Amino acid sequence: MDAALRRHYDLVFRYVRRRVPTRAQAEDLTQEVFAAASASLARATLTEQETLAWLYTVARRRLADEARRSGRAPARVDTPLELAPTPQSEYGPAVAREIARAVRELPEAQRRVVLLKLFDGLPFAEIAKRLGITEAAAKMRCLRGLEQVRSTLRGEGIEP
Repeated sequence: MDAALRRHYDLVFRYVRRRVPTRAQAEDLTQEVFAAASASLARATLTEQETLAWLYTVARRRLADEARRSGRAPARVDTPLELAPTPQSEYGPAVAREIARAVRELPEAQRRVVLLKLFDGLPFAEIAKRLGITEAAAKMRCLRGLEQVRSTLRGEGIEP
């Protein structure tokens, strides 16, 4: 696992560096990502692509945390192009379109919570504050929204 993490360091560093003002800040955040990875992935059996996807997810969350701490708006933290599905992968653009459609079909209240949680990486307390609801309500909306997305995908023959 250590060798796999070392292979991905440069990709994750470049991803973080494009989103923070200084190289030192990028190095610190990237180190946080890999510290979390070494602790969490030690027992995991992930493929190379799954490991890289997990690292980008942690990096995106660390960037959002840093933006909240510094009081500035988070930089755009889209999934990097390196994670775009390849034609031979199990999931591809067609599945991505189905996921996007399933999320768009959610009731507005659930969709907002799901997007704030999964794409902005906000904690439920922050989501609740932004939407003027309780933290428990934010958690329930997220859970129900994700269950609906899974159900929709299964109905299309896609096993999430």
